[in-house]
Amino acid sequence: MASEKNKELPVYNSLVSEASHDRKGSSMTRKGAYAAISYMASAVLLIMFNKAALSSYNFPCANVITLFQMICSLILLYAMKCWKIISFTVEPQSMTKNPATLVPFKTLVHTLPLAISYLLYMLVTMESVRAINVPMYTTLRRTTVAFTMIMEYFLTGQKHSYPVVGSVGIIILGAFVAGARDLSFDAYGYAVVFVANICTAVYLASIARIGKSSGLSTFGLMWCNGIICGPFLLFWTSVRGELGLTMNFPHLYSLGFQYPSVCTNFTFHAFASTY
Repeated sequence: MASEKNKELPVYNSLVSEASHDRKGSSMTRKGAYAAISYMASAVLLIMFNKAALSSYNFPCANVITLFQMICSLILLYAMKCWKIISFTVEPQSMTKNPATLVPFKTLVHTLPLAISYLLYMLVTMESVRAINVPMYTTLRRTTVAFTMIMEYFLTGQKHSYPVVGSVGIIILGAFVAGARDLSFDAYGYAVVFVANICTAVYLASIARIGKSSGLSTFGLMWCNGIICGPFLLFWTSVRGELGLTMNFPHLYSLGFQYPSVCTNFTFHAFASTY
């Protein structure tokens, strides 16, 4: 029974945490409200900034934006770690620090599947933002919860009560009603968004299965993802010539392009931190 509880995935855990939060004091409620508002604001800004760079300026290299988001995230995490603002582990003294990576090499290997799912999630999500308009993107992404519940069922056999399933159905229905005026069928765009939903569900499942056993905090998982994925993404963008294409991009030195590009890097870090 204990092993089954350890395998439960984000949807169930979030419901349990919400219930426990309700039983705690008002300070926890204020903290939760602050986190929710920060998450909402950073998520909306991240989509808008990415959309501006990819669509308004027709920037062809979504992978380069992802790469610079990772670099920016690593720099900020390293700075906060050095200033002792954050810790990469749940128990700061529980691991032997590797000077090169700030976490043990064994831990990096342990989080490799999580990092791979994170990289796929990031790349496909960036492409999905480019593929369709923002209202339709937001509408289709609301189905992520359903994909996560399906993933839970196939991985652990976890089933949810009818009220939970009904609530998810209402959320999805409400999203489609809200985006009804913007419905414009694009087979490629729809396919990419649904693949992004699947990658998101796999990533959440990986966090539940690997994140807790690694002994890392949220910031530690972010650090490992960046350390592992950054070199791979740098190699990939170099091989495909995207770095050279970026340097020759006609709007590269335009303030109108630089502003959303810089903002999306810092907003990404805020989004990931609140997440």
